[in-house]
Amino acid sequence: MSAPERPTAAPEADPFDVVLVHGRADDGVGTRVLRARRGRLEAGEVRPIEHGRPIAPGAQVVQLSPRAATPNVYDVKVEYEVPGPPAPRKPASNGPAQVATPAYRESWERTFGASRDKKLTKLAN
Repeated sequence: MSAPERPTAAPEADPFDVVLVHGRADDGVGTRVLRARRGRLEAGEVRPIEHGRPIAPGAQVVQLSPRAATPNVYDVKVEYEVPGPPAPRKPASNGPAQVATPAYRESWERTFGASRDKKLTKLAN
């Protein structure tokens, strides 16, 4: 009997994730920020969480901690990342859905007659 496998540790978050607060949002509730992460620079807004109000798909819930001796610069800790919308499903084929049940085929043959191939098969027998 072997020892149970230990779960692998989750990779640590990148320690370089900061925001620079630079003004109020147009609605006066949010705050405009520039976010710097390793290899990326993003412009966005930070807003307080409101009870009962949904969080947009793809958004993050973050905790900001002020950096010493640097006004308006905060370290970012991501508390929760809201899943984005599901990826669109790739269709099984490139054409329209093929719906041809036995009942559909029987009705087609009653309405339009048997296909030429079936008529030839019946004549050959």
